[in-house]
Amino acid sequence: MLVLLLGTGIYLLIKMKFLPIRNLGYALSCLISSDKSPAAPNKENKASTGEISALAALTTELAATIGTGNIVGVATAMTLGGAGALVWLLISAFVGFSTKFAESMLSVKYRTKNISGDTVGGPMYTLKSAFPNSKAGAVLGALFAVFAVLASFGMGNMAQSNSIASALYESFSIPTHATALVASILVILVVLGGIKSISKFSLYMVPIMALFYIVGSVAVILVNLDGLASGLKEIVITAFSPKAAAGGIGGTIIMSSSIQNAMRYGISRGVFSNEAGLGAGGISAAAADTQSPVRQGYISMTGIFFDTIIICTLTGLVIASSGVLGQCDESGAPITGAALTIAAFSTVFGETGAYFVSAGIALFAFATIIAWEYQGERAFEYLVHSPGLCMAYRFAYTLASFAGAVCTLETVWCFSDIMNALMAIPNIICILALSKEVCGDIIEYEKHRTDRY
Repeated sequence: MLVLLLGTGIYLLIKMKFLPIRNLGYALSCLISSDKSPAAPNKENKASTGEISALAALTTELAATIGTGNIVGVATAMTLGGAGALVWLLISAFVGFSTKFAESMLSVKYRTKNISGDTVGGPMYTLKSAFPNSKAGAVLGALFAVFAVLASFGMGNMAQSNSIASALYESFSIPTHATALVASILVILVVLGGIKSISKFSLYMVPIMALFYIVGSVAVILVNLDGLASGLKEIVITAFSPKAAAGGIGGTIIMSSSIQNAMRYGISRGVFSNEAGLGAGGISAAAADTQSPVRQGYISMTGIFFDTIIICTLTGLVIASSGVLGQCDESGAPITGAALTIAAFSTVFGETGAYFVSAGIALFAFATIIAWEYQGERAFEYLVHSPGLCMAYRFAYTLASFAGAVCTLETVWCFSDIMNALMAIPNIICILALSKEVCGDIIEYEKHRTDRY
């Protein structure tokens, strides 16, 4: 999976002439500018407009990706590979720009209307429509949809509700069953309204929770400003050691003394962090009200910028400046994961640091549950061809929130890891098979773009 995901990203970047990185400024400007970009003629696109704004589509994607990986993942990467792992984490994020762009752009280009008149898309529709005379395309599309539904229950739901329940129990002693019940009620109240309700929730919730975490992180860095210089020095010095590369590129969460195991577990958590190459984000992107698939691909790409380059960097700098990296617990084992991040925040906020991190985990994880419901529901609808049955999916999804909160952590993560890997495979095959088309469209779009950054 490491070779497949990162290799595909590097391959696309080269073929795209590094346009996703070079045009990051333009991509960010698209968030606040009107959609005046030229839309290339597109015979395949049966739905030129979507259900929600491009910004709402992005915040829905961000709600699905900004989660526990931003808090727990970075801490474990730096424990595993040293402070320099943060550099490699960022390098891998820049590589992910191209895959995120490709999967979102294709999802918009090949989106269509369902029998209810709603705009729908995603890798499953791309595989089916881009290869109309190929049974392989239909089979791969169906497989992606199956894995996406299962992943929505695993990574998108149960893993998140488990994190919420664990965080609230550890910090506030709230019983797990009470958290499970409240979380389930809140989930059903939001998802019953469909994509418009979910996108409205994400549009307001994502900026609030991100700002909440950013302000707290900046406060810790400023208070520990004396330690920032030494922390940055350690990051630079250790950035290119084999151990740092293994931890950073692997992306992050499970502690291991073996580079091989670091890559194995790290890639599953890297996908968990920003979902580049996973394909699920394309389902949300397809709902955007835009006539330009390339423009929306750029907008979706900025999700990695906010998710990984900003929030993960802040987490890394909090840990590096606080001087807690390398500390051990009472048993003598290195502190890692949420405990390390809590220790870093506690250098400024004291015991309140644990509450702050736990609240951050709860907010991020709940937003992920809400956003993934939409992505899973669209995949479910693709399989059953009946929007009416989607109501049953919503209730089943709500029950999964309860089950995830009370299940053991190991069970939830094993299931999530398997579904992540299975879902990524047909999506990457799709991207590679259509790479010539993707690169041709972005280069052609560049020729007609009037503004330059």
